[in-house]
Amino acid sequence: MSQDHSKVAYQVMWNRLISVVEEQAQALVRTAFSTSVREAGDLSAGVYDTHGNMLAQAVTGTPGHVNAMADAVAHFIRRIGRQNMFEGDVYITNDPWEGTGHLHDITMVTPSFHNGTLVGFFACTAHIVDIGGRGFGADAQSVYEEGLYIPIMKFADRGEVDETLVRIIRGNVREPDQLIGDIYALATCNEIGHRRLIGMMEEFDLDHLDGIAEFILENSRRATIEAIAALPQTSATGEMTMDGFDVPITLKVKVSVEGDRIVTDFTGTSGLDKKGINCPLVYTKAYACYALKVAIAPEIPNNAASLAPFEITAPENSIVNALHPAPVALRHIVGHFVPDAVYDAFDKIVPGLVPAEGAGCLCNFQVSLRPRSDAPAPADARRSEVLTFNSGGSGARPEHDGMNATAFPSGVMTMPIEATEHAGPVIIWRKELRSDSGGAGKTRGGLGQYMEVGAQEGHEFDIQAMFDRSQHPARGRRGGQNGAPTTIAQDDGTAMRVKGKQFVPHGRKVVMAFPGGAGYGNPSERPSELVKRDLARGYISEETARTDYGLSAEDIASVQKAVARGDQI
Repeated sequence: MSQDHSKVAYQVMWNRLISVVEEQAQALVRTAFSTSVREAGDLSAGVYDTHGNMLAQAVTGTPGHVNAMADAVAHFIRRIGRQNMFEGDVYITNDPWEGTGHLHDITMVTPSFHNGTLVGFFACTAHIVDIGGRGFGADAQSVYEEGLYIPIMKFADRGEVDETLVRIIRGNVREPDQLIGDIYALATCNEIGHRRLIGMMEEFDLDHLDGIAEFILENSRRATIEAIAALPQTSATGEMTMDGFDVPITLKVKVSVEGDRIVTDFTGTSGLDKKGINCPLVYTKAYACYALKVAIAPEIPNNAASLAPFEITAPENSIVNALHPAPVALRHIVGHFVPDAVYDAFDKIVPGLVPAEGAGCLCNFQVSLRPRSDAPAPADARRSEVLTFNSGGSGARPEHDGMNATAFPSGVMTMPIEATEHAGPVIIWRKELRSDSGGAGKTRGGLGQYMEVGAQEGHEFDIQAMFDRSQHPARGRRGGQNGAPTTIAQDDGTAMRVKGKQFVPHGRKVVMAFPGGAGYGNPSERPSELVKRDLARGYISEETARTDYGLSAEDIASVQKAVARGDQI
């Protein structure tokens, strides 16, 4: 059959491939057991050529997953061996260094055959609620403590599921039904992608994907290089400090624009931490590439060729290039700060383009609930693991305010209270935007949020805190002010740490305030109409309107009257 197609036909096929992987991702959202997948979109999906090059990714998903997964299929090909790949196979791993950075992400790869010939691969990743070990948190001192390790292997061989592997997994995790359900959901979404791909190939009379793969990769490479070539050919350095676990961590970075590539070097960054916040290079690379790509070439679809010109280097066993067996469970905390560090340098190369710092890492916590131990528990009290994803505010952009309670750079959605409370005997007593948390500026930082969490009657719990920005809030850019810091304590005033597993007795609540994004530009340049609007909406207080933005007493009084009348401002 002919494989000659016009550029128009190839463009149609390219768009079709993107829709195929988006349908693949949506199938995972619909069938997954974990609330982190169904409600927060903590997943990725993609299609690859026979060499393991990512051709298209789903829009639904996180940069950390999909950009790390971009390198994963080549590892599967190498480990499994092409000669051992057959129709009906499904492969699995949660290897932090050959997958997406920690044991709590399962990546599954399915070879796609057409008329008996291997034509490509589908891959997907999802965060799972438990993988055994110490549980999802930073307390481990090596990866061996963090849970069950699944090397790259076959989950299904020619359609036959490895039941021994299933029994091993079930015997090592706290939520076996949920986890095995997620694994089958991952396998199913790959199968849906495969079916849609074969339908496309039959429609366009294709025997293989070589032609469309070459078209996608060459056009993406050329467009990305053109975007890089248009930048000032220079270099700049940046750095930022975060809380860390027991000691602060500093990320140092040098960004160099060099013709057809951008080199990002993390030399000088802090070394490994004793706790599980270390970040494998694959995850650091994912977010460093993402930061630069969205800054200079956001319109170019994400694939192997559009990522290739972004080269990332870091010293071995720095906290952004953790080697085995370093603990890496909360690698996202460091990884999510990589874009802010990169932007601190890039802002000096191309001023007026990148946002101010935001909350950075997700404001996640996991609650391990159990019947109370200080007194007899009700007969219906039970054990449960509940993971909830939440966000602080994003940083202000040069021309727009930061987004409230919105995760940048991860893009993961905040979980609804209803979904969280459905997952186990947990109660979310409060969840609302945090006034005055966004840094003042010509454009204002996004607001963080308040949360209060407790357990149903008869339960006590451990909370795994996964926060940062308590001592190092988001920094303003070009005259903007800092965002508000993170706080956490029990409702009786008992102090708590921003990271680590901590016991909460029966009847107590945990009170949290998540950080705000920083402001951009001098607050005095913010239009008074926007200050009034923020005051009317409760985003800022009267004190902030007066002291940070210079709003007059008369204007404040007029806003109060308008709000009392129910007028729109």
